[in-house]
Amino acid sequence: MWIANDWNEYEVIDTSKGEKLERWGDYLLVRPDPQVIWDTPRRHRGWKYPNGHYHRSSRGGGEWEFFDLPEQWSIHYRELTFRLKPFAFKHTGLFPEQAVNWDWFSEKIRSAKRGGMTTVRVLNLFAYTGGATLAAAAAGAQVTHVDASKGMVGWAKENAAASGLSNAPIRWLVDDCMKFVEREIRRGNHYDGIIMDPPSYGRGPKGEIWKIEDSIHPFIRECAKLLSDEPLFFLVNSYTTGLAPAVLTYLISTELKNRGGHVEAQEIGLPVRESGLILPCGASGRWEA
Repeated sequence: MWIANDWNEYEVIDTSKGEKLERWGDYLLVRPDPQVIWDTPRRHRGWKYPNGHYHRSSRGGGEWEFFDLPEQWSIHYRELTFRLKPFAFKHTGLFPEQAVNWDWFSEKIRSAKRGGMTTVRVLNLFAYTGGATLAAAAAGAQVTHVDASKGMVGWAKENAAASGLSNAPIRWLVDDCMKFVEREIRRGNHYDGIIMDPPSYGRGPKGEIWKIEDSIHPFIRECAKLLSDEPLFFLVNSYTTGLAPAVLTYLISTELKNRGGHVEAQEIGLPVRESGLILPCGASGRWEA
C-alpha cells in the first residue's frame, strides 16, 4: 500500500461506525466513509465536539451540520496551499491521500528536468480542484488541466493563486475529458505525463454520461496515444471498488505494453493516529519508464 504520511496540517484522528474523525488545519470534521465497517470505541473528544459533521441520509445524500466552522479556510502541503470549504456530498475540495501520488510524479518531473529535459508536458484529466496540477507545476511541468465543471476549474485557479502559481504554465480548460482527448489526438499533441482521476459516474458540460466500468478501458487506450516518444509516467486513480489494483495493472499493462517500462498498482491510504493502522482510500495504477 502507498501511504500519504507526510502531512503536517491534515490527519485522520480516528475511525469508527462508518465515519472518520479528521483534522483539517485547526478544524475537526466528522465525515462518513464506506470503508469503515468496524465498531471501535470513540475515545477522542473530537467525536463529541467537531467543527463540522456530515450526516448521511438513509434516503441517499445527506447534509452538513456546522459548529464554529468558517465558510472557507486553508491548509498546506509542502509548498502548496489549498482552499477548503465543505460542499455537496461530504467533500471539502481535497483528497489528502493523493499526496502520495503527487510526491511520486513530482520527483519524476524534477529528475527529468535535472537530466536536461527542458520541457515536461503533463495532462491532468478529471482534474477537480487542482491538487495534482499544482504539484506538477511546482515541480516544473507545463500542465493542461481539464475538468467538466466550471466551478471546480475556478476553485483550482484559486488554489494556484494561493500557492503562488498564478503565473505558472497551466492551461485551464472546462471540457469533457473524452472529447478533449479525441481532439488532442487529431491535433497531434503529446504529453510526457498523464494523470487521470475519473469519477465512478459523471456528466460532461453538455450532458455526456461517464460510467467508469464502461468507459475506463477505451479511455486509457485513447490517452495512451497522447504519450510522447519518451514519456515519464502514466497515473490512473480509482475510488471504485471494482477497479482493484490488479484490474488497474491489467488495464494499464494492456494499453502500454509496447512502451516497455514498469507497471505497478496498489491501494493508497492514510495513517490513523488513534489506532496506528492505515485507512484504505482507493487504488492507484502507475506506469513509469
